[in-house]
Amino acid sequence: MAATIRSFSSLYSATLLMVLAAGLLTTYLGLKLASMEVAKVWIGAMMSAYYLGLVLGSKIGHKLIARAGHIRAFVASAGVVTASALGHAMIEQLEVWLLLRLIVGMCMMCQYMVLESWLNEQADSKNRGTIFASYMIVSYLGLVLGQGAMSLNPELTIKPLLLVAMCFALCIVPLALTRRIHPQPLKPAPLQIKVFWQKVPQSLTTIAMAGVIVGSFYGLAPAYAASQGMNTEQVAAYMATTVLAGLLAQWPMGKLSDRVRRSRLIRTNSVILGLLVLAMALLPLSGVVQLGFTFIFGVFAFTLYPLGAALANQNIEQHERVALSATILLTFGLGASIGPLLASAFMQIGGSQMLYAFMAAVAALLFVRLQQVNYQQKQQEKIAPKDYMMAAGDLVGSPLAAALDPRVDQQTVDSQMRAERYPTSDTSPDPAQFELDLTGQAEAVNSSAKAAD
Repeated sequence: MAATIRSFSSLYSATLLMVLAAGLLTTYLGLKLASMEVAKVWIGAMMSAYYLGLVLGSKIGHKLIARAGHIRAFVASAGVVTASALGHAMIEQLEVWLLLRLIVGMCMMCQYMVLESWLNEQADSKNRGTIFASYMIVSYLGLVLGQGAMSLNPELTIKPLLLVAMCFALCIVPLALTRRIHPQPLKPAPLQIKVFWQKVPQSLTTIAMAGVIVGSFYGLAPAYAASQGMNTEQVAAYMATTVLAGLLAQWPMGKLSDRVRRSRLIRTNSVILGLLVLAMALLPLSGVVQLGFTFIFGVFAFTLYPLGAALANQNIEQHERVALSATILLTFGLGASIGPLLASAFMQIGGSQMLYAFMAAVAALLFVRLQQVNYQQKQQEKIAPKDYMMAAGDLVGSPLAAALDPRVDQQTVDSQMRAERYPTSDTSPDPAQFELDLTGQAEAVNSSAKAAD
């Protein structure tokens, strides 16, 4: 396993630096906007713009990678993101920051596509699980380190932005020097949103709501923590604790989902999460108790997405999984772009505690919708006939039944009967003999009908 991980070390190194910079930038902007005492709606809009950029970048990324190749596309995207991060230091106009967040989201989606498609193409069935599990661990580790880096620069000066730019610039180096074989250009996955919403409504509902909750947390939790009187180091610890909980919960929750029905586990998860965030909204939490609550929040909030994705994949065919993956990413991105806007509006009206009150409402809505879909599916199963097959002697199962249906062409019927009577013959049967056989069977049916009368 160690040799497998080492063989992808260049991709993992690039991922670590890129995610570290992204996590640091998100927390910095949240705290900076809170210190500027801007309206909460602006903070939510910044995060929504980032996730909207991720959604738009999925289409642009395919075209860019197909045109320029994986490494050139990654380098170009990293350069634009580096310039955008430094743009926050040069200009403090909120409208420009909103545009910069959109650009960062678009370019980072291209970078994610480069890394994940590269891993996916060069992994095989024997090591795919290990490779992608390691990729997720590196990603979560980068997020945790990003929060730690924020605590090293508590004054909210230009230094965090310089560190972000340095990490985005350095993430180019491992890919530029890699000796791995370059992957083939990407082929766009078809979107079949309506089809999958009909096939796996519980899964996509879970993924959409997970996007709303996770997007709201990343975008607005720093502002919430600052409003609770936390300094920059404490805010960084608050965010890092939550992300670390999400990392630690992935493996045990995945094992549990292999033993318990995933649909039931998701409903249970939503109930616990809803009660937890409602308590966080109502109770006066502080210190270690508050860290304990946010740790448990991370366990349940960050496992909704993988549970929903696993439930979706268990209910579709193998050839549909590429299209399903594209639909899942789009659904999550849309949820994550809407969530911060709605949550920030709630916070603007009712105060910072409304962030978790909003999440409680989302969790309740998720549970109600899952219950409704589950009930509808059970009713359909009751109505649908089960374990019934037409008997072999039924007239409907016989080729003669088609001969009695005036909507069926007689030539088609004759061809079907020839194939059934002479299945192994290399030559066509004698037409005259076939007509005699057919006439004999028809007379037998008529005789049986007269006898029944």
